[in-house]
Amino acid sequence: MPPTDDLPGFLHGVAPILDRWGYLAVAAVIGVESFGVPAPGQTIMVAAAIYASWGRLDIWVVGLIAFVAAVVGDNIGYWIGVRGGRKAVHRFGKYIFITPARLEKAEQFFARRGNRIVVVARFIDGLRQLNGVIAGITAMPWKTFLLYNAIGAALWVGWWTTISYLLGPKLGDLIEQAHHYTWYAVGAAVLAIGAYVFLHMRHIRKRKARTAATTIERNPSG
Repeated sequence: MPPTDDLPGFLHGVAPILDRWGYLAVAAVIGVESFGVPAPGQTIMVAAAIYASWGRLDIWVVGLIAFVAAVVGDNIGYWIGVRGGRKAVHRFGKYIFITPARLEKAEQFFARRGNRIVVVARFIDGLRQLNGVIAGITAMPWKTFLLYNAIGAALWVGWWTTISYLLGPKLGDLIEQAHHYTWYAVGAAVLAIGAYVFLHMRHIRKRKARTAATTIERNPSG
């Protein structure tokens, strides 16, 4: 059985925790990360999947525990947002530039596209930790959050446990190679977002123009 030292370097920090606590470490670290506590949840899941590839853990148990911990943690975050998040934003938000007006806009955005955000948030550092809290603050319906959060957690766990289990320690080399293309990926993302914003704004302008033209036609004397 390969020693812990065979893990990729970026996983060495979680190895002692995983060696001592096993599945419990996976559940605890992913769970607390999911309701806003800074913790290496994704890192420990990757390490656990590599351990499974060595026969030290069961990959199906790792995946199930990671999924349940992610969903439960996010739901704790959601209720934190519901119970105290709004009051905290109104009281302290001005110090981090979150005004009531901006919170209202965030609520409207979540009402239109919140389900997509909840699904992809699991793959984005920062959003992964605060996803549930933000959904709770913006009053996203709990059943909607629960459904799309579960979908996002399943995709996140499925992706990382699968590639980590199949690639094992080689995952570190793959990530190192991927770092060489980080700025290309960032550039492509910026271009894609810019194109989306441009097309979206053009669509809004055209819709307003059509609405104005229709109004003039209906009220020519006005």
